[in-house]
Amino acid sequence: MATRILHVENEPASPVSNGNLPVHRKTFAERVRTDPLSTIITVSIDVLSASVATVIGVKWAISTQENPPDLRLSILYVPVVILMLAARGVYRRRLKREFLDEIGPIEATVAVATMFLLGGLVIANDTGRPGATVLKIWVCAAVLMPFGRLVRVIIQRSLRRHNHLQAPTLIVGNGRVAGHIISRLEEFPEYGLAPVGIVDAEPWFGQPGDPRPDLPWLGSPENIDQAIRLTSAQNVVIAFSRTQDQVLTHVVRTAHQNGLRVWVVPRMFDTIGERARIEHVGGTPLLALSHTDPRGWQFLVKHVFDRVMAAFLLLLISPVFLTLVLLVKLSSPGPIFFSQPRVGRDGRVFGCLKFRSMRATDASDAAFELKTGAAPGGVEGVDRRTKIGKILRATSLDELPQFINVLRGEMSLVGPRPERPEFVELFDAQIQRYGERHRVRAGVTGWAQVHGLRGQTSIADRAEWDNYYIENWSLALDLKILALTIPAVLRRAE
Repeated sequence: MATRILHVENEPASPVSNGNLPVHRKTFAERVRTDPLSTIITVSIDVLSASVATVIGVKWAISTQENPPDLRLSILYVPVVILMLAARGVYRRRLKREFLDEIGPIEATVAVATMFLLGGLVIANDTGRPGATVLKIWVCAAVLMPFGRLVRVIIQRSLRRHNHLQAPTLIVGNGRVAGHIISRLEEFPEYGLAPVGIVDAEPWFGQPGDPRPDLPWLGSPENIDQAIRLTSAQNVVIAFSRTQDQVLTHVVRTAHQNGLRVWVVPRMFDTIGERARIEHVGGTPLLALSHTDPRGWQFLVKHVFDRVMAAFLLLLISPVFLTLVLLVKLSSPGPIFFSQPRVGRDGRVFGCLKFRSMRATDASDAAFELKTGAAPGGVEGVDRRTKIGKILRATSLDELPQFINVLRGEMSLVGPRPERPEFVELFDAQIQRYGERHRVRAGVTGWAQVHGLRGQTSIADRAEWDNYYIENWSLALDLKILALTIPAVLRRAE
C-alpha cells in the first residue's frame, strides 16, 4: 500500500481572535459518539435498569410479605447507585467497552448502595422486614444493571463493526509505530476510531519492507488546524515522529481547542502496562512502570488455582471426556491421545496432549510449508482428519486432554499457546520479543486466542498479545480470558 499525498493549501487565518477554527456543527451521529450525549445515553440506561430493578424488587416484597416495611426511602436507591458509579469513574469514556470489565464495578456499587438503603431503613426504625425487601431489590439490580450494560455494548459494537459511530481520527507520525496503530484501528472497528489521514513532516520514513498505510498525507503538524477542518476529525493519535516536541505540543493544544480527544503513544511502549501510573517531581511528570514477576507469589497462587480448576473441570466433563475417548478409538486405528513436543516455560520441552484427530501419515503426503509470518496450526498439508476428528477440531474439543498437562504442572489454564521446538527457534530469530512469552507456563487458552489468533494467523500479533498478557497479568484477567474462551470456541475453527 502506498501513502496518498494530499496537499493542503495555505489558508488564511481564521477570523476568530483566539485562533480557533470556526465551530463545526455536529450531526446527531457525531453527538452520539462524543460527550456529553454518549455519557448521557450510558447514564440513562443505568437509571432505567436501576429503576426497573427497584420497582420489581418493591412489588416482589409487597407480594410476599404480610407486613411490608415503609419503602418510601427506596426512591433514593437509584440516585445513590448513579452517584457511586460516577464517583468510581465508570462513566469515563474509554476506547473499547468490555462488558466483563464493567461487571465488577457495577456489582460492587449495587451491593454498597443496597447496604446504604438497608441502613436507612433500619435507622428509620422500620417495623417490617427491611432485610428481606432490600435483598430482593439487590437481586433485581444485580441482574438488570449488567444486562442493560450488555445490551449497550452489543448494540455499540454491532454499529461500529458495520462502520457506524466511527469517529474520524488523524494519525500524527509516519513510521512503523504509526503504521501499526493504523492497522490495529482498521482491524478492530470496535474501538470506534477510523483513521482518515496522516500528519507529519514527510509522507513516509518507515523501514524498507514496512507496509505503507493507504491514507492521505495531509501535510506537516504545523498545519494541524487545516487537517482537522479538512477531515472533520474528532480524535488525534500521536505516534512516533521526527517532529520537534514543541511542534507536537502545538498539535495537542490545537486539537484540544477544537474539542478533539488526543492520545499519545509513549516512548518504550513495550514496557508500559495497564498498571503504569503518573507521578510528579515538582511539575515534571514521571511514568512509574509496574513489574510482573513470573516467579513471585502471585504466580504461585495462579498455579495452585490452575491445578484445582483443572481437576474440577476434568471431573465435571468426565462423561464427555470418556465418550470422546471411545469415539476416537473407534474412528481409526491408532492411539487415543496424540502427544506433540512443545516448548513451555523457560524453554523446557514437554509433550502437549490432544485427542488424535487424524489417520496415520501416508508416505505420499506432501510436506507442509509454513506461510510467511504465520504460525503453524489448523490443517497442515494433506487433510487426514477423521470424521470425529473434524468435529473435534471445529469445536476445539481435541484440546481437552491438556487439562492433564495442567495437572502435571506442565501448562496453565491461561497463558501463551505452546509451539513446536523447530518453529520456536525460527520465530525467535524473526519476531521481536517472541522469546519473552516463555517467561510463564504455556496455556490451554490465551489472550491471543480469544482475540481470534488461532490456526495459521500472524505470529507477530500473537507475540504482541502474549507479552501484553504477561505484563498485565492478574487472576481477574485469567478469569476474563476463561470467560471469553467460551464464545471464541463457539466460532468455528479448523
